[in-house]
Amino acid sequence: MTALPQPGPARRWEIPDHLLTIEEYAALGETETGFTELVEGRVVMSPSPSRRHNKAAYLLGRQLESQLPPELDFTLDIDVDLGLAPRGEAGFSRRPDLLIAYREANARVDDEDGMYRAGDVLVAVEVVSPGSKRTDYQVKHDEYADAGIPYYWIVDLTEPVSLVACHQAGEFGYMDAAAVTGTFTTDVPFPVEIDLDALLD
Repeated sequence: MTALPQPGPARRWEIPDHLLTIEEYAALGETETGFTELVEGRVVMSPSPSRRHNKAAYLLGRQLESQLPPELDFTLDIDVDLGLAPRGEAGFSRRPDLLIAYREANARVDDEDGMYRAGDVLVAVEVVSPGSKRTDYQVKHDEYADAGIPYYWIVDLTEPVSLVACHQAGEFGYMDAAAVTGTFTTDVPFPVEIDLDALLD
């Protein structure tokens, strides 16, 4: 019988003594558990999402994949430099549960810093968790709009599963459509139909 390898000690983070730029944040790398985001130069740590949450994001990606135009691609759980601060100043980076980005950005993300830029992203998607409702519906809503991300979808797994589709409305930020349950259908930014109930496993 082969023994399973024992996990090593968790990587210890040095708590920064100053507000971080995007470059400093990217240099921190990944944590052993949970994930981080950067908000006005402050590292915000969150626990790892639940299995149900991650499965819903994965199932959403599976439904989207065959419906995306060839120039678009989806990615789960990756940092986005929101570009809300000049280089060298305290930065903003969020990690949407799923994003739809222009395929041409993938090579740069893979080769360079592993981080999308807000201008690469067409749709940011957050799956609401019990501890993230206000952040997803209000804080990220405003940050993604300020960053110029054209579309933001908020998926709430509270039954019945719902999706709120937000789109840029000029100087007013996002305009939010009414929450949809059952099947979400739209023609913008591309024709898509999503069975929301199928996001529950």
